[in-house]
Amino acid sequence: MNPHAAKLLDPVAAYDQIAPIYSRLAGQRRAYLDAVDRLVVAEIPPGSRSLLDAGAADGTRAARIAEAAGLPDITLLEPSEQMRRRCPAHATIWAMRAEDLHQRQGSFDAITCLWNVLGHILPSSARVEALRQFAGLVSPHGRLFIDVNHRYNARHYGALPTAMRFLRDRVSPPGSHGDVRVAWGVVGDAGGHPVATTGHVFTHAEFAALCRAAGLSIEKRFVIDYASGELRLRSFEGNLLYVLGGGPKGGPPRGPHRQ
Repeated sequence: MNPHAAKLLDPVAAYDQIAPIYSRLAGQRRAYLDAVDRLVVAEIPPGSRSLLDAGAADGTRAARIAEAAGLPDITLLEPSEQMRRRCPAHATIWAMRAEDLHQRQGSFDAITCLWNVLGHILPSSARVEALRQFAGLVSPHGRLFIDVNHRYNARHYGALPTAMRFLRDRVSPPGSHGDVRVAWGVVGDAGGHPVATTGHVFTHAEFAALCRAAGLSIEKRFVIDYASGELRLRSFEGNLLYVLGGGPKGGPPRGPHRQ
């Protein structure tokens, strides 16, 4: 079956479908994911004890981050039932979408929302709501970590498609320009099928506007090569990892890997 002909599923339904092969899909991006995880661990404030991972999938990644950072309390937010069945038994699990976090109370020293999970929260107003809920749950000294697929990542998407995206954003209001079709490999054995859903790829300006609307401040920004996991100096060379604090402080994002 042609992946482009696959029916578009709601992101949660799509994750239910790919749960059996999720670890294999993650392995294909291991260099990038491990690089993000190392940066997250390094930036978690000293003395932290608790982690909330939004869009935790099977929870193995959050467990590795928590172990490396010495965080004894793990909460996994995962709306996909099939993914939740694969989560570690010792973790607290919240079966809900990130934009529904107003139903919960708590305080977390680290909140993660990784591998473009934010791009699977639709529409843009729901993304703002999810970020607002994160802002309300992060502890006063805590940090929020989000990485997003960068719309102008020419190293990954290619120079010409990226240039076309850039020009399109300049000649008309961006709106839903960043909405893309996401297709994962074949699920099952003979007679298996591709799984397709909708995602969103971001510009830095777009992400910064979402943060302002949610009352969050960008403290650092890292550019990470999606293939090798190497840190890059120029934003068009990778995806974007953000370290966020709970209030607007103004000024550009700090850190050595920003444009």
